[in-house]
Amino acid sequence: MDITIVSVGKLKEKYLKKGIEEYTKRLGAYTKIKMVEVPDEKAPENLSEAEMIQVKDKEGERILAKIPDQAYVFALAIESKERTSESFAKEIEQLMIHGSSKIVFVIGGSLGLSEAVMKRSDTTISFGKMTYPHQLMRLILVEQVYRAFRIMRNEPYHK
Repeated sequence: MDITIVSVGKLKEKYLKKGIEEYTKRLGAYTKIKMVEVPDEKAPENLSEAEMIQVKDKEGERILAKIPDQAYVFALAIESKERTSESFAKEIEQLMIHGSSKIVFVIGGSLGLSEAVMKRSDTTISFGKMTYPHQLMRLILVEQVYRAFRIMRNEPYHK
């Protein structure tokens, strides 16, 4: 199985990079995982609704260019369905059983994801109703993917 995390923006914070590197290394025992960054669209602070859509659409085009046709896509969206770690593990396991060899997780920029990316997604996932910086979400997501593989293998992991 190949897992790709496509995210908007360049990760600059060293502490986040170190955490992501640690979980990526740990995941190497279970699966191939790749981080893909697409440039964020520069925009002023106060955008109109039309300008926000335009920014998301440009970022969305960059995201879609990184998603293989046959990939199963999870879009991270705050208004989506929340899962427990156990149900998330079960969902990934079912995808593996049914032949999904490529899974892509998509993390949008500060404005979220474009309509086109949401339509391309096979499912959406939320990590709660709180808002997290999209850079921090990379670390949270990769940790949960690692936890899912530990759960699937009935290996110990703190609860």
